[in-house]
Amino acid sequence: MERIIAVNSNSYHGFSIEDAIDSIAKIGFKYIELTCTKGWTEHVMPSHSLSYLNFIKEKCEGYNIIPLSLSGHTNLMDDSRIPDFIENMKLAHFFGCKYIVSSIGEAHLKDNVLISAKETASKLIALIPYLEKYSLQLVLEVHGKEHGTGAKIKEITDYVNCDLININYDTANAIFYGDVDIYNDIEKCIDDITYIHIKDKAGANNEWNFPAIGKGNIDFNRITKLLDNNNNNCPYSIEIEFTAKGPSDLNEVNQAVKDSYDYLIGMGMKI
Repeated sequence: MERIIAVNSNSYHGFSIEDAIDSIAKIGFKYIELTCTKGWTEHVMPSHSLSYLNFIKEKCEGYNIIPLSLSGHTNLMDDSRIPDFIENMKLAHFFGCKYIVSSIGEAHLKDNVLISAKETASKLIALIPYLEKYSLQLVLEVHGKEHGTGAKIKEITDYVNCDLININYDTANAIFYGDVDIYNDIEKCIDDITYIHIKDKAGANNEWNFPAIGKGNIDFNRITKLLDNNNNNCPYSIEIEFTAKGPSDLNEVNQAVKDSYDYLIGMGMKI
C-alpha cells in the first residue's frame, strides 16, 4: 500500500492558503495539511466566513487536492481553550479531514506542579466523544520541552488506550526539543505513531534550522525502513520552517517544497 504524502500548509507561514494550494498542486502533491493555529498560521479558522471556507474547499477540489488533516494546535491542558479546539474539530470535519493535529501544551497545574501522564490522559479522554462525532483521529505532536520525544507521548497514549488518540511524530522537533536519537526514539513508540511530520534538521540540535527534506541531517530512508519493517504505513506530512529569518519570498518556499518532492521521488516514494 502506498504511503500518503501531504504538505503542511505551515510551510507557507507568512503567505496565503491560496498560495499554498496553488503551489503544492503545481508541484505535484495530492494531499494537504491545513493549518489552523491561532496567533501563528491562520490559514483556515473557525472565525472565517462560511463563504470563504467554501471557497478554499472548492479550490482544493478544483485541483483534486485532498485535505488530509488540520493542524489545530491548542493548549489541550488549558480548560479555557477546549471550546476553541472543539471548533477546530468541527472545521476539520467540514473539510473532510481524517486527522486533527495538536501538541499537548505545557502540562502544569496553576502552582506549576507537573501533571502526570495519567492526569494528562484523563483530559484527552474527555475529547473522545467529539472525535467520534466528527470522525477524526487526534494525533499528538512531539513538541516542547515536556513532550519533546515520542517515548514521552507514548506514556500518555498508553493511558488513553484509544485508537482515536495517537502520536504525530515530528522528526525535527524530537531533535530540537527532545535532543534524542530519533531512530531509537521512533522504535520505542512505533506502534503508537499514526502520523508523521517529516521535517528535516540542519545545524546544531538547538538551532532553528528546518530546511527542505533532504537538505538537512535526517535519514528519511532509515525512518521509512523502520516503519515498513513494522508494517506502519502512516501518512507523512512535509513541514519546512527554514531558519529564524524565514524564507525571503514565495519562490524560496516553492523551491524548498519542490526540492522535497524531488528528494522523496528519489527515495522511490510515489506522490
